[in-house]
Amino acid sequence: MSHELNDQELFRRQSLATMREMGIEPYPAAEYVVNAHVEEVKANFSDEEKREVSMAGRLMSRRIMGKASFAELKDSTGRIQLYISRDEICPGENKDMYNTVFKKLLDIGDFIGVKGYVFRTKTGEISIHCMELTVLAKSLRPLPVVKTDSEGNVFDAFSDPELRFRQRYVDLIVNEGVKETFLKRTKVISTLRQCLDEAGYTEVETPILQSIAGGASARPFITHHNSLDIDLYCRIATELYLKRLIVGGFEGVYEIGKNFRNEGMDKNHNPEFTCMELYVQYKDYNWMMSFTEKVLERICIAVNGKPETEIDGKVISFKAPFRRLPILEAIKEKTGYDLEGMSEDEMREVAKKCGVEVDSTMGKGKLIDEIFGETCEGTFIQPTFITDYPIEMSPLTKKHRTKPGLTERFELMVNGKELANAYSELNDPIDQEERFREQMRLADKGDDEAMIIDQDFLRALQYGMPPTSGIGIGIDRLVMLMTGKPFIQEVLFFPQMKPEKSASANQQASEETK
Repeated sequence: MSHELNDQELFRRQSLATMREMGIEPYPAAEYVVNAHVEEVKANFSDEEKREVSMAGRLMSRRIMGKASFAELKDSTGRIQLYISRDEICPGENKDMYNTVFKKLLDIGDFIGVKGYVFRTKTGEISIHCMELTVLAKSLRPLPVVKTDSEGNVFDAFSDPELRFRQRYVDLIVNEGVKETFLKRTKVISTLRQCLDEAGYTEVETPILQSIAGGASARPFITHHNSLDIDLYCRIATELYLKRLIVGGFEGVYEIGKNFRNEGMDKNHNPEFTCMELYVQYKDYNWMMSFTEKVLERICIAVNGKPETEIDGKVISFKAPFRRLPILEAIKEKTGYDLEGMSEDEMREVAKKCGVEVDSTMGKGKLIDEIFGETCEGTFIQPTFITDYPIEMSPLTKKHRTKPGLTERFELMVNGKELANAYSELNDPIDQEERFREQMRLADKGDDEAMIIDQDFLRALQYGMPPTSGIGIGIDRLVMLMTGKPFIQEVLFFPQMKPEKSASANQQASEETK
């Protein structure tokens, strides 16, 4: 996106041109050999050893003091002080590398390489005594300069959320702790993968472009395949394909990948999100509850060193076991209304009394879902398995073995939001076909999130699927919990944003307001 250059940007481009006139390539192609990183250098420093190092990173500050200067280098692991002497980086008669390049042409944010040895200054700071300096990349835009005084007060912070999320690359450079959040995200996913691999389950990949958007109740993104001349959907879930693999003979399969839902955006929702789905033969939802709570406890310990995490000022414990509570009991506990055995009209009246907006398209399942969502969901702070959902809400779930009209399903609620959804999977192909047909009837009534019949999936079930339990866990929400972040945008490198206004659009808008 083009923009009008400011004075600093013009100055940096002039410096770039001057370097080239001097015969210095500001963007060299050759490998710069790095044999040390800041964190490791500081951790392994010894006053007895004169260790020679070759390091690279961004120039983050300079204190020029005549023939010698101090600077700060930032690499991928941290920051370290540099001591740069004119006569040591320029041992010959030509002092341009110090007098001109370092003092006048280099700017904050430029990438440099330094060779020298590690030492401790008189003030006790571990530093690099530079013997050689190389320009590796010129920065043409100035970084925001975030200042912290002696009392820890921060000035000129790069803190505007829209700017931070839109320019994550700047956010990562100037704001401490942002990178740590994403390293923790990596730890969450790697620990989860480790748990599943150790259990003997197979990581697989299934189609992202699907001819039928199945496996969940959600509005999909639609695209068109020109060669086949058919509409395709970005997947809303991996479920139906993973179950096909269970039919095919895998004991347990899982996928960690992106799903897409063409729905609203808020602090808990992004149109593309990462989900883990797992399906295991010969298990039920009771086994899945026990397995899930153990995995989440292990992830929390791996990320935070203990089974607790803090978010929104609340301490949340992932120490197993978690509470188990049937959904109708939860509604009764929070509202005083017992919905068991009620007709659709009676439930609609209860919903109105609870201040829940309802319409004629809503069946029993949708009404219970809305009542629970409005009156109960946000109250479950500690991890709680909400179990035994009505059959109307659970078209892919096995009927409850002892409770008519209910299914063997749970959702895991943490900090007032759903984190996971799991079933004893429906493996009766005749029952499954009827459930799909009921979904089509809901669609005819106006429910745009109702499922479409997947005939190939029904065919797969007809070949026989063993008793199976499955679960889906929202990775982004899990990372939010483990890092204490209240907004999903804080744990996504590049969250979806409104299009950025161009300079001409901004100018036009300002003229229109005059």
